[in-house]
Amino acid sequence: MSVFSIEQVKQIEATEKTAAAKAVEEYQKVLASASEVAARELALTRLGQLLATQKDAARLASLVHEQRPLLLEIAKAKAARVVRNLIDQFSSIPGALDTQVKVCKEFIEWAVTEKRIYLKQSLETRLASLYLDNKMYGDSLALVASLNKELKRLDDKSVLMEVQLLESRVHHATRNLPKARAALTSARTTANSIYCPPLMQAQLDQQSGILHAEEKDYKTAYSYFYEALEGYSTQDDSRAVLSLKYLLLCKIMLNLADDVFSIINSKVAVKYAGVDIEAMKAVATAHQNRSLLEFEQSMNKFKNELRNDPIINAHLDELYDSLLQQNLLRVIEPFSRVEIAHVAQLVKLPTNQVETKLSQMILDSVFYGILDQGAGCLVVFEDPEHDKTYEAALDTLKHMGNVVESLYEKAAILT
Repeated sequence: MSVFSIEQVKQIEATEKTAAAKAVEEYQKVLASASEVAARELALTRLGQLLATQKDAARLASLVHEQRPLLLEIAKAKAARVVRNLIDQFSSIPGALDTQVKVCKEFIEWAVTEKRIYLKQSLETRLASLYLDNKMYGDSLALVASLNKELKRLDDKSVLMEVQLLESRVHHATRNLPKARAALTSARTTANSIYCPPLMQAQLDQQSGILHAEEKDYKTAYSYFYEALEGYSTQDDSRAVLSLKYLLLCKIMLNLADDVFSIINSKVAVKYAGVDIEAMKAVATAHQNRSLLEFEQSMNKFKNELRNDPIINAHLDELYDSLLQQNLLRVIEPFSRVEIAHVAQLVKLPTNQVETKLSQMILDSVFYGILDQGAGCLVVFEDPEHDKTYEAALDTLKHMGNVVESLYEKAAILT
């Protein structure tokens, strides 16, 4: 074997940007011939990162498979971190999710064969997360249930906390909010009984914010997102941008657009300036102006930042629906009969969309009226006066019933 030191491996690392192909060859030489285990371990980690940068999923999968013997020479806890890191590298490669799942399953089988219990649990947790990303919710929940039982038996609370948080995320994705809240409560209870790393605490806070936002409690959600932002920010984690987006979303949903602009210009948010924050700023501006046209333009311009995030997309759809309803009510208020095309022209939206929304509003009793589709008109009625005779009669009968029951009880005592 050749003598490769960690310093030499770091020298190879310095050449990556200028000569990536040569760096790959040098790392492979280190893996093939270095006598020092630490040097090979570092070379394996750096080569995995380099192949991920080159978007070469096939070579990365081959590398992970070929270097299993090296993992037997490394301490078990360190080997688990190396494997997890290598599998995570696939996440930055577009279209590599299936390969990532396959490699993860193969490593789980290898961990069982080598009796690496900690590695097996860590990889099964990662696999459940990959199932969630792949929208395979049933498979994810089945694996989470199995892990929950095993981890409670072993009393491994650090991994159990991660699994319970993952369970909450899966239930939220399937819209089972009661179970999502229950799983999150379990994760927080577990976190309180052990040392909770800052990044895990930030994840717990972020999930809490998401669930409170689902309940329309945007003030509490804002507080949790702020805590998550601080947690991620202190660790220089890229997920801080997502927390900031959700935080701004809460301010928009609370109709506090002015606060959005002050937060964006604050010291905390300035370092995260970019297209994600510009997207939220555009939505806040449209909401402040009560402009449906600007709102739609923002959603189309920043489709990747807004539409592709299911949490933001769901809340903005609700916000758009509310804004559309407010605009339509304001427009039709002076009329008793108005052409639908004229209403559509005033709100600058397609006639079909406006007609559908007006129909929904009539069915929901937002206002009283009918759609005369033959004439293409909306007929608006006066709000009917509420006749309280029926309620009054029911109250009278209820009181009479109470009197009769009271007299019956007194008569029973006398006899």
